[in-house]
Amino acid sequence: MSTQKTGAASILSHQNLGAQQGVNPSISDSSTYAFPRAQTMADTFEGNTEGCYLYSRHSTPTNNLLAESLAAMEGTEAANVFGSGMGAISAVLFQLCSAQDHIVSSRTIYGGTYALLKNFMPKFGVQTTFVDSTDLPAVAAAITPKTKVLYCEAISNPLLEVTHLKAMGDLARKYGLTLVVDNTFSPLMIAPMKQGAHVVIHSLTKFINGTSDAVAGVVCGTADFCNALKSVHDGAAMLFGSTLDSARAASILKNLKTLPIRMVKHSQNAAHIAQGLKKVGYKVMYPGLEGHRGKTVLDAQLEPGFGHGGLMTLDAGSIEKANALMEAMQEAGLGYLAVSLGFYKTLFSASGSSTSSEISDEEQKEMGLSHGLIRFSIGLDHNPQDSLEKMLVCIKAVGITS
Repeated sequence: MSTQKTGAASILSHQNLGAQQGVNPSISDSSTYAFPRAQTMADTFEGNTEGCYLYSRHSTPTNNLLAESLAAMEGTEAANVFGSGMGAISAVLFQLCSAQDHIVSSRTIYGGTYALLKNFMPKFGVQTTFVDSTDLPAVAAAITPKTKVLYCEAISNPLLEVTHLKAMGDLARKYGLTLVVDNTFSPLMIAPMKQGAHVVIHSLTKFINGTSDAVAGVVCGTADFCNALKSVHDGAAMLFGSTLDSARAASILKNLKTLPIRMVKHSQNAAHIAQGLKKVGYKVMYPGLEGHRGKTVLDAQLEPGFGHGGLMTLDAGSIEKANALMEAMQEAGLGYLAVSLGFYKTLFSASGSSTSSEISDEEQKEMGLSHGLIRFSIGLDHNPQDSLEKMLVCIKAVGITS
């Protein structure tokens, strides 16, 4: 009798699963949530209640589904999703730092992050020293008794420099610092937590979403850190209010499921085009090319099977030729003259006058960012050889010499 009841219950459970649970995530279409008792609400405000939802600025069931998937992807205890990548970055840095604290950051990072560190955080007494994060002695020399955070991008924007994350993690442990890694350029390819990172950030807008129709970010880390970010008393995620809409969270979660397939194809196409351009003598940069100074470090950090990424650069020699080439490629149907990355079509922009424009000309020159540098996010074209041939026609048409 007992066995029959168990079997019936099991069948009923499967029937309910098929009838009530969709294969895609449900969207929590509420800004606020009801509590069974007044005390439960009070406990939730104090952070003492598991499984209860308070207010959508704090969390939603849909956002939690996305966060749990991203934490699993990065191998962390927890994650929080945000309304943008910059929302995630700013929340993390303000959560970790107070007035008079110090950050050591890679000098080649996204322009918005650079502006936050260089121009905005000093208003609140937080200073940053920018260094070449591939030069570990320089990183160590920049650390002071006030340093709290080491910050870098796993593969840097836009110069595609590669940071030795394990060595950075060793420095962080030695000096009691928090290593924060932006892994936007290399989801699945690199697992920063395995290399010693404490916090991993993504702009979900890019490869993870992949369709250029949503702006979002994520912070992956320990449960304690993610809970601290959401504290109603002093949590930067809660108080800054960079909330991700549940409908967007559901959409991103659906797109996340195809990320492994997409990353492989992005990498294959980028490698093919970069190799073809290099073969005929053009000044191209791609982390998978022999001769790239970060390739050995990157190869040691790569997770198997995903390649070297979908980003490459080409130096056209001047901003005039860079602009002419981008316009010609757009007219030829190769992609779009647009910022961002991770789209199914190729996107290209001159970084010095777009996504890195917050960095002064003098500093761009110091870091090796030329005015003619074009950053490419290579798309998912079925035939990369055809794309390469069309690109070569455009390059020659605007007079760029090898």
